[in-house]
This record gives sequence, structure tokens and C-alpha cells, in this order.
Amino acid sequence: MDAQIDLFQAFADPARLRIVEAMKSGECAVGDIVKRMDIHQSGVSRHLRILAEAGIVQMRPDGQRRLYSLRKEAFDQLDAWVAGYRRHWEARLDRFGAALERNRAAAKTDSREKS
Repeated sequence: MDAQIDLFQAFADPARLRIVEAMKSGECAVGDIVKRMDIHQSGVSRHLRILAEAGIVQMRPDGQRRLYSLRKEAFDQLDAWVAGYRRHWEARLDRFGAALERNRAAAKTDSREKS
């Protein structure tokens, strides 16, 4: 399966997206995430496992605790995917802008000729 599809499937669940949002500030222990969420620890752990399988988070053991952090590579993949569409839309918007300028120039020429 395509890596971007895995990422999007992982982000599609609102709870997982909220977990990722909660982790933006840096490394978090499972217990810290549970405090921020309205989900039991077993649910948070299950979502973290899915996020780890999708390559979005990584786990680092610290004694009895497991510390989770976001993986830059996953967001680089998303950015690369979006960049392809960004180029497409920017090119279309550039063509649209050029057409508007041509129409404005033609309208000015028409108004001068009528005067």
C-alpha cells in the first residue's frame, strides 16, 4: 500500500489526529497523552501503536515509561505529497491571474476607445 495512504488512514481517525496535535510540543509519555485526551490508557496505547506502524510517531523507552515523539519523516512525506498539488494549483492560479490581467487591459482599451 502507498505510504501516503497509510499516513492519511492513520490521520483519518479523530482521536489519532488529536493525539498528534497533543504531541506537537515535543516528546510525551503515554500518561501525559491520556491526561490530555478523553480516552483510557488502553485506547491511547492502541492509537499510538497504529501511529507508530504508519511511521508517524516513534517510541523511546525511558525506564518504566515509554516516551513518544513525532517523526519528521512522516511529515516530510505529507509535505512532498501536498507540494505536487500545490504546484498544480499555483500554475492554474498563475494562468487565471494572467487571464484577469488580459481582461483588465482589454477593458481599459475598450473604455478609452469609446471615449
